[in-house]
Amino acid sequence: MLDANMPTDQVCLGRKRPVPSCPNPLFLQWLTELRDSAKEKGLKTQYVYQKAINSLKKYPLPLKNGKEAKILQNFGDGICKILDERLQKHYRENGQGPQFSADGSDAPIHLAPSFQRSNMASSKQMEAPTNEPSGNLSEHMKRTQREVRKEKGTKKKREYVPQKRSGGYAVLLTLYRHAQTTGSKGFMFRNELQTEAQPLCEKSFTVPDLGSKYTAWSSVSTLIQKDLLVKTHNPARYSLTDQGLALAEKLDSEETGMAKEYVEQMSEEEDAQDGPDVVDLTLEEEEEQQEEKERCRFSKSLERPVPALSVNQARGQISESDAVGKSQTLEMGRAAMGWHLPPGSYEIVLCVDVIETTGGSSGRKQELVKELQRNCVTFDIRKLNVGDFLWVAREKVTPVPGQLRPPVGKELVLDYIIERKRMDDLCGSIIDGRFREQKFRLKRCGLRKPIYLVEECGSAAAHLSIPESTLQQAIVNTQVVDGFFVKRVQDVKESAAYLTIMTRYLQKLYHNCTLFCRSRELEGDGGDESEQTENLSCSLMAFTEFNYGAIKNKCQTVREVFARQLMQISGVSGDKAATVLEHYSTVSSLLQAYDQCSSESEKEKLLSSIKYGKLKRNLGPALSRTIYQLYCTHGPLS
Repeated sequence: MLDANMPTDQVCLGRKRPVPSCPNPLFLQWLTELRDSAKEKGLKTQYVYQKAINSLKKYPLPLKNGKEAKILQNFGDGICKILDERLQKHYRENGQGPQFSADGSDAPIHLAPSFQRSNMASSKQMEAPTNEPSGNLSEHMKRTQREVRKEKGTKKKREYVPQKRSGGYAVLLTLYRHAQTTGSKGFMFRNELQTEAQPLCEKSFTVPDLGSKYTAWSSVSTLIQKDLLVKTHNPARYSLTDQGLALAEKLDSEETGMAKEYVEQMSEEEDAQDGPDVVDLTLEEEEEQQEEKERCRFSKSLERPVPALSVNQARGQISESDAVGKSQTLEMGRAAMGWHLPPGSYEIVLCVDVIETTGGSSGRKQELVKELQRNCVTFDIRKLNVGDFLWVAREKVTPVPGQLRPPVGKELVLDYIIERKRMDDLCGSIIDGRFREQKFRLKRCGLRKPIYLVEECGSAAAHLSIPESTLQQAIVNTQVVDGFFVKRVQDVKESAAYLTIMTRYLQKLYHNCTLFCRSRELEGDGGDESEQTENLSCSLMAFTEFNYGAIKNKCQTVREVFARQLMQISGVSGDKAATVLEHYSTVSSLLQAYDQCSSESEKEKLLSSIKYGKLKRNLGPALSRTIYQLYCTHGPLS
């Protein structure tokens, strides 16, 4: 029995109208898609979207736009902005603005597409008898369409294309042409890339313009940000992405097309010269001047280097001329990479580490500088990352009128480097481990003639914490075992005298030599000297590359870290560590070798028969067992 007082609106009779479960189905659909996409990628934003979906389902009223949704819980600026962008995109795809309610208010009806179509049909039937929509509505519709068109114009992003003859332009072209050659590595090192790209760029890749700190190489960071270039490994390797490859191919085709136009014009000029000369006497003087200006402007544009193509090649097949152009450009880049200093174009300069002139006993260090000045030695004080003294061949440059400083000349490092040690300093370096590390770094620096300059310290040697016999033995081992040349002097004056004699000797030795630049990244860390000064040519490293490669705390490879670990073991010298690395370059490869051994004793003796040093002695069972215990024992070592 129903109560008479019960309100009648609670009793629902008849068939219900199909209404959407949420008044904002489009927002619900887009948030669901965003949540599913974040869930597939394993992002934590999926939980944020899920909270926003729960709040939206509870809200009973339609929303005009994403900004209005900010009143709901768990709706921030980011989600509201995404919804607004999706809504505008939805309007553009359907070719219409937002649907408005029949009463002329500007509240849009958020319905799913099927409901939108039925709603549009019903609204058309309602508008058919009147044919006079309200003025406010029509003005609003026009304004919305104008805004949509304006957004279409503003949201078009320009494709990034580097300026012609800029650093980015030259880098993209060089990497693309290098990738097209047979036997290409697929990447290029920094020095290799700079030297090959330099002919294609107006600015220098190494020396900044006057009043600026940026070089052409600074544009590489832009290429990486634009996803056109990838930088990997250490030393850095540079390669093109798919997007960068497509852009570089486009730039290369334009560059090649320009070369063809130039060749065609040259051939036309040759053909014209073969025929009889025809002089147009009716040509006015002003027209002649105008034509002369145009010719000058055109010739200036052609002065920029382009892939070299001959006229006969251009008249042949296009594909053949393209291949020849690329190969000749590559040869030009190879020549630029091996830049050289001919005899007479450089001077030999002694470089002194700044630590040798400041700090500590400054009086003694200043005495060295004064002695060098008294001996008329050309020297330069700078920061050296390894060694205390070395020599560079510095290019002679002429000052530019109007500039305060002359241009920076190129510098090549000679193969001689000196580490200076007083006896008290030698004692301290042996105690704290610097002595062994410094010798290891000198061997790895890439210079072939390391020298140890040992300076006596007089009566102070009797008060050192290490016996003098031990120091003498360390000096002998440095010469005999490590292969260093050791020069012993009495005081600072003798050290300055030795540096003076060495400077004059090197000036005479390299007097008539042509010096070629070699890359340490491509040719390794030295080895046997292939070109001798007697042949009037030799290959040397650039100073910037040498000093950067000798940085003590730079990023290290797995192989270098493994070598440092081995050298912390008592009894493992640099030679022994290098020998182990020749057989097992990483810890992983060594552990795999241990796993393949059948017994415990075989694992302990795995490294015992490895030969090291010039005498080819065995590493020994004791050291082999220590290394095995270090890497394979889980508990404390026995």
